[in-house]
Amino acid sequence: MKILISLSILAGLLSYGPAQAQAPLVVAKPVAQALEQVQPAAIKAHIAYLADDRLKGRQPGTEGYKMAVDYVTQQLKILGVQPAGEGGTYVQKVRLRRAFLKPGATFNIRDAAGSAPALIAGQDYIAYPSPELPATSVTDAPLAFAGFGISAPELGYDDYAGLDVRGKVVVIVRGAPRTFASTVASASQDLAGLLQAAARHGAVGVVVGTTHAGPLPDLKRGTYSVLGANGKVTASRSFAVGSQQQVYAAVNAATLARLLQTAALDTGRVLAAIRGGTPASAALRHTVSAASQATYQDIESYNVVGKIPGSDARLREEYVVHSAHLDHLGIGAPVQGDSIYNGAHDNASGVACVLEIANVYSRLKQKPKRTLLFVFVTGEELGLLGSAAFAANPTVPKARIVADINMDMPTLIAPLLSVVALGGQHSTLAAPVARACAYMGLTLEPDPEPAQNRFIRSDQYSFVTAGIPALHLKYGNKTADGRNDLSQQVQEWRARTYHKPQDDSNGRFDFEAGKKYVQLCFLVGYQVAQNPARPTWNKGDFFGQRYGVR
Repeated sequence: MKILISLSILAGLLSYGPAQAQAPLVVAKPVAQALEQVQPAAIKAHIAYLADDRLKGRQPGTEGYKMAVDYVTQQLKILGVQPAGEGGTYVQKVRLRRAFLKPGATFNIRDAAGSAPALIAGQDYIAYPSPELPATSVTDAPLAFAGFGISAPELGYDDYAGLDVRGKVVVIVRGAPRTFASTVASASQDLAGLLQAAARHGAVGVVVGTTHAGPLPDLKRGTYSVLGANGKVTASRSFAVGSQQQVYAAVNAATLARLLQTAALDTGRVLAAIRGGTPASAALRHTVSAASQATYQDIESYNVVGKIPGSDARLREEYVVHSAHLDHLGIGAPVQGDSIYNGAHDNASGVACVLEIANVYSRLKQKPKRTLLFVFVTGEELGLLGSAAFAANPTVPKARIVADINMDMPTLIAPLLSVVALGGQHSTLAAPVARACAYMGLTLEPDPEPAQNRFIRSDQYSFVTAGIPALHLKYGNKTADGRNDLSQQVQEWRARTYHKPQDDSNGRFDFEAGKKYVQLCFLVGYQVAQNPARPTWNKGDFFGQRYGVR
C-alpha cells in the first residue's frame, strides 16, 4: 500500500461534495503505519475461536452464543475499547420471542358459492403464529389481491391505489416492478414493510402467494421477533408492529391461481402487468376464515457494543458505527455427518474484521474527531433482529449516529481486487468509498447479483430504515487471472458451503484478503469520523425521502 504523507491531513482529507469526489485520499503516516500492522493471523485466530465446535453454531439464547459474547467483550477490553452498552457494560439486552403455532389452527377459503375446497396444511398453505396476540381469528373476511403489496406513490406505483382493503385480508406475491432500481426493488420486497403497508391501509391480514413450484416454508422451529420492555413486539418479519394483525399465511401456486381465476384474473397476465409497472389489484370472490393460538419461548440475547471516544470537543458526541452480526444457525439437520453450523464465513469473518478495525483505532495516538462504535449484533439470521433492536433503541442518542459500515460474510476466498458498496450510491458515503478504493488500488464495481437482494439482507438495512446512511462492502468480480469471474466462484462456493456445517474454519480462506478488507473498511469509517460534515442522503433519494427525516 502506498503512503501519501501530508501535514495538512485535516484540510485535505475529507469532503463529500461531488466536485471533490475524485480528490486523492491523503493518509497521515501514523495512520498508514497502524494499517500496515493488521495481521492476517489475528483474523484467522478470531475466526478459529468463534467457529469452533465448542460454540455450537452461536445460536442466540445458547451457551455457545454467550461464549461468543464473552470472547468479543474480552477482546474489546484488551484493545482498550470502552464499554458502550447498557449500564456501563459492553452488552445491550435483546429479548427475542420464539413463537409456535398450537395444534388445531384452522385456515379455510370459501368462494362466492359457498364452496370451501380442503386445503392441506404444509402443502397448500402455512399459517404463521402471531408473536404478540396469543389468539387470532377472522370469520369470512373478504380477500383482495394487492399485487406486490407495494405502496410507493413517490415512485409512481401503488398496489393499494383505488383498492379498499379495510377489514380485509390482502393476497400478494413477492417481487417488484422492473422499473425500480435494484436496491429500491429489494427494499420494496422487505416483508416487514409489506406487512406494515397492509396494516396502514386497514387490512387485518396478509396472505403471500407463491408463483413457482416448491415447498412452502417449514415453521417447525418457530418464528422470531423482538420484544420491548412492555412485552410488545418492536421488530418482526411476520407481524406488523403496532397492529392487530390477525392473519399471516402463505399459499402455494395452485391455490393462488384458484383465487385469481374466480375473479376472472389470469395469473400470467397479472404477473406480467405488475412486473411491467402497472398495478392489477382487485377484490377477490373469496373469503377466509382462520383461527389460531400461539405459544411462546422468550429468549434473552445480547448485542455487544464498545466505543473509542473521538478527539474533537464537539464531534466526539457523534458516532460512526462499524457493525457485524455475531450469531449463526446453531445445530441443525446433519449434512455429510455434521450438524454444527459453525458460521466461519457467516459471520465469524465479519466479527473478526470489526475487531481488527478496532485494533487499528486503538493503535492511533491521535484518535479521529468522531467517536467510533463497534456493534456486534444478535439475531441477524432470524431476520436482522438484533440490529433492528439497536437501530430503534441504540445505547447512544440515535440522532447522533451518522453512519454505519457493516461487515457480513465478506467472503474471504480469493485476493481482494475489487469491491461492491451495497447501498453506497444512496448517500454521500459513496465518496469516501471511492477514495479509499483508489488509495488501495481496488476497482469499485456495481453489484453483480442484484437479484439476490443483498442490500436488504444484512444489518446495514436496519440502520437505513432508522434514517442512518449505511453501506455494506462486498467482493467485486475481478480476479488475478483476468477472467473476472469471482462472482461465479462465490456462487459455486455458496452452493457447497453457505448456511451449511461445511462453513467452518477448515474451509477456503484468503487471510491476506481479510487484511485488505479490514484496511479498506477502516479507511471508509476513518474518513467519515474525520469529516466535519456528517454524511447525508443524496437529494431526492428514495431511502432518504422515506426514512431520512429524523
